[in-house]
Amino acid sequence: MSKYLITGITGFAGPHLANLLYSEGHEIHGLIRNSNGRENDIRDVVQDDVFKNIIFHYSDLSNKKLIDNILKENQFDGVFHLAAQSHPPTSFVDPVGTFNENIINSANLISAISDFQDNCKLMFCSTSEVYGNQGSDGREIHWDTKLTPSNPYGVSKASIDIFMQERMENNYINGFITRAFSHTGPRRGRNFSISSDAFQLARINKGMQDNILSIGNLETTRVVIDVRDTVNAYYMLMINDDSSGKIFNVCGDTPRKMEFFTDTLINISGLDVEKKVSDDLYRPIDIMYQNGDASNLIDITDWKPNIAIEETLSDLLDYWNKKIN
Repeated sequence: MSKYLITGITGFAGPHLANLLYSEGHEIHGLIRNSNGRENDIRDVVQDDVFKNIIFHYSDLSNKKLIDNILKENQFDGVFHLAAQSHPPTSFVDPVGTFNENIINSANLISAISDFQDNCKLMFCSTSEVYGNQGSDGREIHWDTKLTPSNPYGVSKASIDIFMQERMENNYINGFITRAFSHTGPRRGRNFSISSDAFQLARINKGMQDNILSIGNLETTRVVIDVRDTVNAYYMLMINDDSSGKIFNVCGDTPRKMEFFTDTLINISGLDVEKKVSDDLYRPIDIMYQNGDASNLIDITDWKPNIAIEETLSDLLDYWNKKIN
């Protein structure tokens, strides 16, 4: 049994990762900002047998003194660093806050692990947003592709991505970098595309909203996989000795227009709705086409996405129907 810490355990991917680690027999620790009961929010996807075995530590990553103390007092086999401000539109509104959240806070964690964790492996969760529009010509983006982010969120992640590379190269830390491409599923925030559609359809189904589905740009193309497949890639890389010091794209291999996901959700819902473009949801600066090369991940782990996208979307819609209740 290994001992793992998850930052961002109350976010989107964190609870799914906790479920996986529990199923594999590991000791789970989670970092959250405060002890006001927020940890109970994850119980919409984390069952009681998992939840009661999670050990929570309370501190904001901006509080370096507290983070240092937690990592002095607890030795971990691995840390999954998932915590971030991860919404690109929000980063345009608050770039400084995004930089503080994603750069300074991550640097605090990386430094604490370097200083106080002798045998800990760190997974830094970067993002495909660091590539910007590099894949607009339809090619698969390689993990060695130049970083050219097109929004402040991508800039913040690219900055700490490069810092992590330097720390690994100079042997200050044992770890690896994941750049996850689009993924969705239960617990995805309703301010993100696809989940926004599912949230609205759940409201329409319950008579809480007119039969008009507000949409953004459905002409962009993405490779979208299930969040549970994504965290499985994180775990498989964590336990693989060959991942250290390397960068991995985490993505599927089937690019689809966003319209596919919206229309599939509508078909699953069985509702008769009108799609209407919303200025609030349409991103004026967007990545039009993105597909990734995950071959090095596959080569060392034999990982592949196992959950059909139709099942993912059905589970997402079911999640929102229950959540709204």
